[in-house]
Formats: sequence, C-alpha cells, structure tokens
Amino acid sequence: MKELFRHHFDAAKLRGPAWLQKLKGESFERFVALGLPTTDLESWHYTSLDPLSKIAFAPAVREERGGVIENDFLERSAFCPKDAVRLVFVNGYYSARLSSVQGLPEGVRIANLSTLVEQSPDLAQKLILGFETRDRPFAALNTAFLNDGAVVLLPKGIVVDRPIYLCHVSWTDGTGDKPTVSHPRSFVVAEEGAHATIVEVYVGAGKTSYLTNAVTEIVAGERAVVDHYVLQQESGNAFHLRSLDIRQEASSNVSTFNVSLGGGLARSESNTVLNAEGAECALNGLYMVTGRQHVDNQTSIDHAKPHGTSNELYKGILSGQSTGVFNGRIHVRPDAQKTVSRQTNKNLLLSDEALVNTKPLLEIFANDVKCNHGATIGRLDGNQVFYLRSRGLSDAHARSLLTYAFASDLVSKVKVPTLQVGLEKWIFRRLLSAELPAGVSGRGAL
Repeated sequence: MKELFRHHFDAAKLRGPAWLQKLKGESFERFVALGLPTTDLESWHYTSLDPLSKIAFAPAVREERGGVIENDFLERSAFCPKDAVRLVFVNGYYSARLSSVQGLPEGVRIANLSTLVEQSPDLAQKLILGFETRDRPFAALNTAFLNDGAVVLLPKGIVVDRPIYLCHVSWTDGTGDKPTVSHPRSFVVAEEGAHATIVEVYVGAGKTSYLTNAVTEIVAGERAVVDHYVLQQESGNAFHLRSLDIRQEASSNVSTFNVSLGGGLARSESNTVLNAEGAECALNGLYMVTGRQHVDNQTSIDHAKPHGTSNELYKGILSGQSTGVFNGRIHVRPDAQKTVSRQTNKNLLLSDEALVNTKPLLEIFANDVKCNHGATIGRLDGNQVFYLRSRGLSDAHARSLLTYAFASDLVSKVKVPTLQVGLEKWIFRRLLSAELPAGVSGRGAL
C-alpha cells in the first residue's frame, strides 16, 4: 500500500508555498517510515487493516454535481441541516454552493484552508505547522495530501450562539467501481474567553468502497469553552480513520461527543492535553454497530498541569457479528497534583456473536489525585424485559426500549436540540428494524 500512495504522491505535483511543499514531503516520508500499523502493535491489536491494504484506492476527485448532492442526500440528513451555519466539503473539496456562513458575530473567521493559504499565508503556516504527527502514520498521510479543509477562528471573548457545522461528504456515485480516498482536515482555534459549538459530520453515499482519512485539531485558549460533536455515518462500504488532537490552556473547558454509527471499519483516535492549570475536559462517546461492522475508539487524556479535571464516558451497543474496541488512557504527570479524573466504558451486547474488547488504563505519577476507571460488558436484563412484556409491550419493543435507555444518559448530554432529536430518531429506527435475539440472561446485565 505504501507503493500505491507513493504513486499518488508523485502524481499529485506539490503545490503551494515552499514551506508547505517541504512539510508535505517530510510527512509522506514519515508515513513511509512508519508503515501501515499491524496487529503486533498494542493499540492496533484488535483492528486489522488487511481488508484496507488489499484495495487500490484512487484519489477522490472534485464532485461538481452540487444540486444532486444537496437534493438527494444532504437534505435527508438529520445531522447537517440546510439552514445551519456550515462548511461543506465533498470528496475533500470545499463546496461554496452547499456552504453557508451567514449570521455569525463580527470577527469570527470561517474559511476553507486553500483560500486561507492564499490570502493569509502566515496564519495558515502557523496553524498547519503546529500539528505533530508523532507515531501516527495516517495523520502523517493526511498532512502529505493536505489540500483543503475547514478553518474556524474564534477571536478573544467572542460568543457564538449558533452551532457551526463542518460537513464532510463522500460521494462515490458516478465513479464506477473505483474505490477512492480523501483526506479531510479541520482546524478550530478558540482564543481567550471564546465560546462556540462545533459539529463535525461525516456522511457517505454510493455502493463503492472508499477511505476517509480525517484529522481535526482544536486549540482552546485561556478560559475558552468549546463543545465539539462528531457524527460519523459513513456508508457500509467505507473505511473511516480519524484523529482528533485537543490542546487546552488555563481554565479552558472542552467537551467532545463522538458518535460512530456507520462504516464497515471505523477507528477514532482522540488525544487531549490539559496543558495549563485548571483545564477541564469531558469525553463522551456512543458507538452503535451491527452486521459485520467494526468500530475502534482510542482515547488519551494527558494531565500535564495541576488542578485539571477530566470525565470520560463511552458506551457501545453491538449486535449481529459486529466487533468493538475501546482503549482509554489517562496519564497524570508528576507535576499535575490535585487532578480529578474519571473514566468509564460500558458495552451492551445484543447478540451472541457480537464481541467487544475494552481496556481502560490509568498512568498516575502524582500522589495527590482522585482518579478511577472501570469497564463493563453485558446483556439486557431478562427480568426487565419480562416486566415490560407483562405491561403489554412486544418482545422487540421491550428490548428496543431498554436498549435506548442504556444510551439515553449520553444522548441527553447533546446540547444542540436538532442534533439530539436527529440522533434519537436514528437510534429508534435502528433498534426497531434490528433482529434482536429471543433469549436473554440476567447474568452480566447492565
């Protein structure tokens, strides 16, 4: 696969200023040196990329049929409303026709990356060069093919009372049988005291396989507040690999909500650094898969300074022959005294064939902290199902109601009303259409 991407990279002809060309070249060589991750690596032990490595992906092309996408796809999506403030990217390319940035407070800057590089090269350079790929080959690959992306810049003290949507659409209809790959990129910078809600949406259509290799960076300045949501609803033929990096300054507050619903293979990596005293973060996640879907969530919270607070809650609902992975790591450095951290992962298995591997991890090098973690895996409680059936519900509706109740405390955390309603409707449709198993056991009930 490295040879395939080498061919794409050589054919792409590096464009842009000299510093960007240099960065792209270095990033690609970093990808080559790291190679594709294998199951020999601990963080990839339960996620094999063999199916992906066998596909000859071609670079995604710019999609010109904006009206078709808008009428046939985006308007039916509950997660990217037409009347919202939104930037829309189709196959990794900015679509001005589908985007709308009206009604924002003065001073807020929302732009596509290619335009920013042309109009404000110094600012673009500062944003792009601030990202470190470290030992992540797909993050390096994203930078190597950096072409366009979403940029949200929130100046000091600004409060944006409307959610800002960053919608990434993979559209493979009309491309024949050729699998494609795109590399979406998003930057969010909230300066001191800024408040905003960011909603990232990844959706896909078409019968052809495709790969979405996305990177998002969030920088929260002193006392900034950022609520961040990710809704991943790729097509069933898709591979979705995403990296999220968050850097927080003093007394900042960042909450993230990662919802994974689609894709044949989906992996999300979240890396949060509480880089100054008093920073707070909340990481929430909901993954709901069926059939032969595979979902992998890797999270890391780095408490680098004192008086930091983090709360993490991920829940999974798995049916069919689906598989899931959760690896959560909390690292408390020696100087990070008075840290308070809690990590929880709960999983509900709706079939005998569903499987999940979970490993919460604490690494504590300070002696004045309050930290705990835990994980559970179980099935629906047979007594609860019996109770609901005795009140007149069918077996399927009783199970659907209990399954929704399992996820409801997370769904209730969604602060965007249209997003919350859309997610509730999607979950109920999925549950009512699922073939849930007839047998239940009270053992391991959640």
